[in-house]
Amino acid sequence: MPTECNLEQYAFARVDGRQVIAGFDGGRMSSDSGALLLGQVDRTIKLVDRFARCFTDGRSAARIEHAVSTLVMQRVVGIALGYEDLNDHDELRHDPIMAVLAGKLEASRADCAPVAGKSTLNRLELSRAEATRYHKISYDGPAIERLLVDLFLEAHQGPPEQIILDLDATDDPLHGEQEGRFFHGYYGHYCYLPLYIFCGDHLLVAKLRPSNIDGAAGALEEVARVVAQIRERWPDTQIVLRADSGFARDGLMAWCEAHGVDYVFGLARNGRLTREIQAELAEARAEGERTGQPARRFKELRYATLDSWTRSRRVIAKAEWTHGDDNPRFIVSSLALAEVDGRHLYEAIYCARGDMENRIKECQLDLFADRTSSHTMRANQLRLWFASLAYVLVCALRRLALQGTRLAAASCGTIRLKLLKIGALVRISVRRIKIAMASACPYQREFGAAHALLAQAAR
Repeated sequence: MPTECNLEQYAFARVDGRQVIAGFDGGRMSSDSGALLLGQVDRTIKLVDRFARCFTDGRSAARIEHAVSTLVMQRVVGIALGYEDLNDHDELRHDPIMAVLAGKLEASRADCAPVAGKSTLNRLELSRAEATRYHKISYDGPAIERLLVDLFLEAHQGPPEQIILDLDATDDPLHGEQEGRFFHGYYGHYCYLPLYIFCGDHLLVAKLRPSNIDGAAGALEEVARVVAQIRERWPDTQIVLRADSGFARDGLMAWCEAHGVDYVFGLARNGRLTREIQAELAEARAEGERTGQPARRFKELRYATLDSWTRSRRVIAKAEWTHGDDNPRFIVSSLALAEVDGRHLYEAIYCARGDMENRIKECQLDLFADRTSSHTMRANQLRLWFASLAYVLVCALRRLALQGTRLAAASCGTIRLKLLKIGALVRISVRRIKIAMASACPYQREFGAAHALLAQAAR
């Protein structure tokens, strides 16, 4: 059924003596024809079908117009295209590109569109652990969590010698009365406190949590689950955890030491630690005052807290003088000095964790992972996973199809703007579907290269 467009005409300034008139009456057109590349990526990594299998559909098969796989595709691809609101889908359900991605050009009922509207998608987002009379679709959270790790493992041609898993907690601001809503003193607002685990660009964990907890709460359980799943496939790969001082907890470090997992964590400074490096701080200060440039020294320590740690551990101290003041910093690690010296461990390995902040920004700013406005935490966790799978899909496009192009290191938002938001006229005949994309698109070369690489990957 065609969308009921507003046929009002909009007049603009004349050009070369001609009237300029605009209206939403173009017919079968789309502003998202680049999403065809996302469909090709999905055919390569099978993300949507596998995600859909994490749901149980209790609806009457004879009355279903839109399968769960169609609903999941709409939500994941819609987020990737910048449509975070379910309301958007009341118009997007008539978009011909969405129909092509769903593999369904016409609905079987006259009162339906090829893909679903906001109400059907809302029922999907309100899925329960067990189906009810009014919520007949349920989802399996552990299965979705395993899928994220499986997609990470399959992105590699073989087991790497070493992987570094980055852990971090961030704020997800709340503006309503959501379940699990608490005020967080550090961030200064009501929020959730989701836990993320990345390996490079790959997202392995996105766990929604209330904010009235320690930032490392639940990290051990998530790490244990992820490590076990990785070692089923890669038993000989060295696994290193990396995180800021909020995760330097004895329980997590002791578990790592008992299970052959290495770690490098930030360590909050205190008076005892600072006194250990007074000589190094004095040297750095003298050099900095002489040269007018920041200066630093490094020192190896064996350190244990007075009562919270069960053993002493290797600590690397950075005694730095910068901006006219001392700036002592510390990290704790299970990696031995014979494996890596302290300066390299701090500067080249630990400091690289800052790139994880860019990945979280992509998830939250580009893909709406902080759009957790449903009442229940269960529904908001599902929203977070939809955003997470959209991130995985766009990252797979970047990894599989954009290497060697101008978009090889582009953010998800830039890829959307440059490569996915392409206007097109869609003509459907008996024999073919012709998608005539805008001839003035400046990223035609990248689109062509991506298509060729994805066709090769599919083979």
